[in-house]
Amino acid sequence: MMPKILVIVESPTKARTLSRFLDKNYQIEASMGHVRDLPKSKLGVDTDHNFEPDYVIPKDKRKTVESLKHLSEKSEQVLLATDPDREGEAIAWHISQLISNKTQVTSSKKEKNDKKPVAVKAPLITKRIVFHEITKEAILEALRAPRDIDFQLVDAQTARRVLDRLVGYKLSPLLWRKVKRGLSAGRVQSVAVRLIVEREREIEQFVAVEYWNIEALLSQKPKAKSQKEDFLAGLVKTGDKKAEVKNEKESKEITSDLESKDTAWKVIRSEQKDVRKAPYPPFTTSTMTQGAANTFGFTSKKTMKLAQDLYEEGIITYHRTDSFNLAPVALSAARKFIEKEFGKDYLPPSARVYKTKSRSAQEAHEAIRPTDVGMSNAKIQMPNDHKKLYGLIWSRFVAGQMADAVYDQVSLDISAQNPKSKIQYLFRAVGSIIKFPGWKKVYGREEGEAIGDEEKKVPPLPEGTDLDLSKLLPSQHFTEPPPRYTEASLIKALEERGIGRPSTYAPIISTILDRHYVEREDRKLRPTPLGAATNDFLVKNFSEELDPGFTAKREDELDEIANGRREWVPMIREFYDPFAEHLDKVTAEAERVKVFAELTDEKCPDGHPLVIRYGRFGKFLACEKFPEHKYTKAFEEKIDAKCPESGDPVVIKRTRKGRPFYGCSGYPKCKWMSWTKPEVQAVKTET
Repeated sequence: MMPKILVIVESPTKARTLSRFLDKNYQIEASMGHVRDLPKSKLGVDTDHNFEPDYVIPKDKRKTVESLKHLSEKSEQVLLATDPDREGEAIAWHISQLISNKTQVTSSKKEKNDKKPVAVKAPLITKRIVFHEITKEAILEALRAPRDIDFQLVDAQTARRVLDRLVGYKLSPLLWRKVKRGLSAGRVQSVAVRLIVEREREIEQFVAVEYWNIEALLSQKPKAKSQKEDFLAGLVKTGDKKAEVKNEKESKEITSDLESKDTAWKVIRSEQKDVRKAPYPPFTTSTMTQGAANTFGFTSKKTMKLAQDLYEEGIITYHRTDSFNLAPVALSAARKFIEKEFGKDYLPPSARVYKTKSRSAQEAHEAIRPTDVGMSNAKIQMPNDHKKLYGLIWSRFVAGQMADAVYDQVSLDISAQNPKSKIQYLFRAVGSIIKFPGWKKVYGREEGEAIGDEEKKVPPLPEGTDLDLSKLLPSQHFTEPPPRYTEASLIKALEERGIGRPSTYAPIISTILDRHYVEREDRKLRPTPLGAATNDFLVKNFSEELDPGFTAKREDELDEIANGRREWVPMIREFYDPFAEHLDKVTAEAERVKVFAELTDEKCPDGHPLVIRYGRFGKFLACEKFPEHKYTKAFEEKIDAKCPESGDPVVIKRTRKGRPFYGCSGYPKCKWMSWTKPEVQAVKTET
């Protein structure tokens, strides 16, 4: 006998987790993600008829769709349990469209003058259920409140898909003609590339400025040397002006004045107080990817894959969210856990409530948290990287509900004056020592740094205390350019500008890396010549469409569609008509752009320099005389490690399908290779 109720989710893992909580009246099947999409071979959007999408079933999903149709025929009800966001709502709608034309034979009814039952067909009952964590309580609550599909969310996702398709499929052919064949453009990822290119230009144009810091190693004038306690103070004022030491000459003039035996050092202000530091809020998608990158070096793609696995196993709540909200039951459980494990001193008077800064936060009802606060990462049966991420999520959630960390802070203002020069120098020493760890007992990291790094001891000396100068420590510095974006800082920049949403951050970065517009260099994102040339062409000719503010406005409009305050077709029309007109003009008038290749020290057999080019699988070397000379060679990037068999340097190579691996530079004499990076070894140099 077939089950009465069919539950459709996206993945087999999620199906397996749900099966632990539902009885035999339910059959749980996976759609394996999207079941319909726009065709890859054509635009798939009817721009003349209200941008009607031409959805097709991908070839690899046809068997899945037929199976779901067949199972739905034999079910009394279908519950669509896809993820609780716009994309999940759209998947649910597509599934319902594919199975809605099916009906089933239901209980019979008697017609007049006929005692035999006659089978009649009744419409298939299809409902949507939503839950933000895969636990028994959440599933049962969702089953008690099935609803219809939210077409406002579906419309918002449709608008995003259509908008991205129009931009991508209209701009890409233009790039083929004007920049390089095979290129593609995207509405949001092109803005991300623009940010990276502009940052690189800032770095290239940056001019370093010299400056000097002057610190003094001081101590209270002791009665005995054993009582001496040195501490550091930094120069903050020279006379009435802020201390600005521009070069070595100025530094020497000041240090000469201060090192005089006549210079008197005295504490003129002393303050000692408790400083409280509140915990961080629980993770959102953005802060989780930043935290995992800073702490473990995980890429955004890896972090999201690990989080997806944890969610589908029922271990954490839904991981695509920009909300700080927490369910009352979760807050209550956290407070009970904290009091039991750490004591009442670690529990604030009431639960902490965090306000979401993003004006558009709406994708999910909760922040990312463990579904069971009593489960540590040591208790979950998953690979080590899953445990690492879970431990970070768990500690961030628990710490967020703990008492403030309290520091004992001492601040001293110190006067240094030479009666001969009559210049009064002001030095300042600020130190803090942790007095009560509070939340830091659990979450001992700040941006990847260990707890205790911010501690610095300064003695609480009273005003009027005379001091001895032990040593002056002048140091030369130069202003530094802004750093290149990392994946974490790029996601933060996109979020701050209102570009993208929780479900799009990782795909944006993956796309610009896969298309070789950007490459990683020491975990930093650096534009390639191809990315820079493509960006320059797009910014020159589509400055408004690729403006971060313009892109953020489109995101706001998608939010308005999701909230029912705007219709999606007029929104697309408002964008597309001027865009299409401008596109025709650029196609006719814009000049072709040349992509500058990077020269290398290597040469081809004919003696011409080899340059770095980008193909389907990344970098390769080619003769600069291409296409006259078609010589190519694999690009091998050396790393700071030696082959364990030959001792030759290790290089990064690629398979024919583009998968990177580590190999010996002495190939073919030595055929050592590895899929994992070998340990970095110090290179010995002869003296």
